[in-house]
Amino acid sequence: MNFFSLMTQGGVVSQLVAILLLAMSVSSWVVILWKTWLLRRAIGDVARSIAAFWQSASVDEGQQKVAAFDRETLVLPLIAATRLTGQGTLALAGDKAQQLTRVLRDALHAVLHKLHFGQVLLATVGSTAPFVGLLGTVWGIYHALTSIASVGQITIDKVSGPVGEALIMTAAGLAVAIPAVLAYNVFGRYVNRIEADLEGFARDLRELLTHKG
Repeated sequence: MNFFSLMTQGGVVSQLVAILLLAMSVSSWVVILWKTWLLRRAIGDVARSIAAFWQSASVDEGQQKVAAFDRETLVLPLIAATRLTGQGTLALAGDKAQQLTRVLRDALHAVLHKLHFGQVLLATVGSTAPFVGLLGTVWGIYHALTSIASVGQITIDKVSGPVGEALIMTAAGLAVAIPAVLAYNVFGRYVNRIEADLEGFARDLRELLTHKG
């Protein structure tokens, strides 16, 4: 018997656990593949975009150059946010440095939300999948022992088979959790690297426009 046999032949609890683990695995792998593609593009794009901006003669020219590199739209929102609007409102209250700090902070938070998307799911799957698998194992062992006891005579041969089959749930839980945990840690390092680059760019951009104004 394998994992898929447990789904068809096990009890209701075993089937629900198997379906939940399958859903966790599919969702985590979708996020893993998507974030791998996103972050590989983002790392290079952010570095090229920032370099192109500072090699420009003006902010307008820099924004046009960045648009050619920033495929994931991570740097452009920071530049666009510096176009202060809302004359006569609290949005333009205070000096220019305060205004730029506020709009750049808001734009940076929106960009980082995009980069962090999926991290919570990976963390949740990585931390809960082993316990979900363990629940399936415990229930499977209980169900197996109950079935054996109803037969009458209990031997090692009759116990070892069903118990071993139930342990497949534990292995399935670990198989779901391990890729999610590894991906969470690897992606976290890349996200932190991009975040540091964007925060530095936002700080330098604010200083540039404050002294320019």
